Amino acid sequence: MGDFDLFKTNEEHEELRAAVRSVAEDKIAPHAAEVDEKSAFPQDALDALVATDFHAAHIAEDYEGVGADALATCIIIEEVARVCASSSLIPAVNKLGTMPVILGGSEEVKQRYLTPVARGEAMFSYGLSEREAGSDTASMRSLATPKGDDWVLNGQKSWITNAGVSEYYTVLAVTDPEGKRGRNISAFVVHADDPGFTLGEPERKLGIKGSPTRELFFDDVHIPGDRIIGAPGEGLKIALRTLDHTRVTIGAQAVGIAQGALDHAVAYVKERKQFGKAVADFQGIQFMLADMAMKLETARQMVYVAAAKSERGDDDLAFYGAAAKCYASDAAMEITTDAVQLLGGAGYVKDFPLERMMRDAKITQIYEGTNQIQRMVMARQLLK
Repeated sequence: MGDFDLFKTNEEHEELRAAVRSVAEDKIAPHAAEVDEKSAFPQDALDALVATDFHAAHIAEDYEGVGADALATCIIIEEVARVCASSSLIPAVNKLGTMPVILGGSEEVKQRYLTPVARGEAMFSYGLSEREAGSDTASMRSLATPKGDDWVLNGQKSWITNAGVSEYYTVLAVTDPEGKRGRNISAFVVHADDPGFTLGEPERKLGIKGSPTRELFFDDVHIPGDRIIGAPGEGLKIALRTLDHTRVTIGAQAVGIAQGALDHAVAYVKERKQFGKAVADFQGIQFMLADMAMKLETARQMVYVAAAKSERGDDDLAFYGAAAKCYASDAAMEITTDAVQLLGGAGYVKDFPLERMMRDAKITQIYEGTNQIQRMVMARQLLK
């Protein structure tokens, strides 16, 4: 018989979940509403995550990290997102920003940049999208021109998560304007204090308001030659391989948001009385809850299987990562919308966290590749 452990998290994973849930409940949940209301960066969450080594758990022990596997990283993100989606972007974006370094960086680059992130001294953002190059990444215009052994970077990046609080940025730029489209792009590490590197105003967003999103501007930014990630021309390949892995974390985020919403909805309908009985006693409500839970568990299984594939680097990761992200984010949007419905008027007001969860769920269908792009990725794998 085959291996039946694939669909069961091990004991360590469940101990980790309990530990993260406790930190999330005690240190992150109490600030979630205020973080959303004030569009304030969740510093309390960052401090709590760093104190417990949950801020960038994916970094290997060689670089002073805790070496969590891909599933463990997803569990951390899921449990934080259950109480505050904005805060869950701390571990998620630290993985997104560092993954190009992990996949493509030289040993020297890994030592230099992964270590401070693992220690909690720095965060790492990811700069791929531009105003005119969102889904169509290869059409980017940011340009890095060689200058001796170094590079001079000009251009802009849009919708960059945690911009302004991150110390480091993986930035993709064209390095060979005459070269073959997609094979003419390289990846670099930009430092927050590099002269000529500035930020746009924080975007005013529908959700994830505690996570700052800003444009990056590069005006003759001098990039030393030893800050390239991988070889010139390999940048887009590294960037897209990164997304195969990190899309799984967005699936985990979506699962967490949906779980938080379902938990609140179940608690509410058990307490709330109408027509002389608990709202939960009506079959129409029970069927809604059953459908929500069924979709949620389907999404969770997909995310966990994709996480296992991410950890092993399976050949079919591209399909599973896209499928998990796409399915889980669509499920989160449906589940949070239904949860708001189950609370009725209470669901629509800020006294309860459901409306925030519904707003936060929306971005999971959009970032790290819109769900339309995920379907293109899946179809491409099927038609190969």
